[in-house]
Amino acid sequence: MNKQYPESELILNKDGSVYHLSLKPQDISDVILTVGDPSRVHKVSQYFDKITFEMNKREFITHTGTYKGRKLTVMSTGMGTDNVEILMTELDALANINLKKRENKAKKKSLKIIRIGTSGGLQQDLPVDSLSVSQFAVGLDTLMHFYELERTEAESNVESALQLEVNLPFRPYCVEGSSSLLKHFAEGMNVGNTVTCPGFYAPQGRQLRAPIRFPDIVESLSMFHYGDLWLTNFEMETAGYYAMGRLLGHDVLSCNAIVANRMSHQFSKNSDKTIDSLIKLVLNKASEL
Repeated sequence: MNKQYPESELILNKDGSVYHLSLKPQDISDVILTVGDPSRVHKVSQYFDKITFEMNKREFITHTGTYKGRKLTVMSTGMGTDNVEILMTELDALANINLKKRENKAKKKSLKIIRIGTSGGLQQDLPVDSLSVSQFAVGLDTLMHFYELERTEAESNVESALQLEVNLPFRPYCVEGSSSLLKHFAEGMNVGNTVTCPGFYAPQGRQLRAPIRFPDIVESLSMFHYGDLWLTNFEMETAGYYAMGRLLGHDVLSCNAIVANRMSHQFSKNSDKTIDSLIKLVLNKASEL
């Protein structure tokens, strides 16, 4: 018997749209580009042939249109895996739940979701203003402690080794992104593995006035490896995307503009140009999906 989702669990707005995103199924494409910064949505959609739909709700801004004739959606999430959880869950609801009947659709749909983000490098050989795509992501947040996420033996081994290396009081989670999307998008970018942190300051080893618990975390992450898996960069969303993608059956890939390198202590002098080059690369590849 198909599960019925009560009003308190599947929350809809008065117009029938999903609660946080304020979207209906017809408002999105099956290929979705995501950005963290709401102001970056326009930086992507400015290249569309035309924009056919717009929605602004909280930090979630959505533009749907066409690029080279391909229907695409670009959306902002704000920062952090908590926002990614909301985004991914409600996008899945749009794709796979009959909102009027409040029950699962008979035929499951898999979305293709590509993150266009910024990131800091953890290795000397990943220079500022380069572009990187993530094969694996490691989450230092606790989001997946609330879900039943299946991992491979290799992923579990990375988790155990990293927890021991950094002396974390909780187990991180390691998830591989979409191999098919990686193959499609990798040309022109460095392939690496991303650490996702639950904050910008202490979780990334930055200290201003507040004392921090892991002052050497950047060095520990840069030196850590499990076999051939090295951690190349870090940011605040990718692991949430990869984990939720696996849980819900969607293909997800994270592409990053490297705007800082924590080992060389450099920050990009022209990050907007680097981000724009990543946007154009991803748009061209996404139009071929």
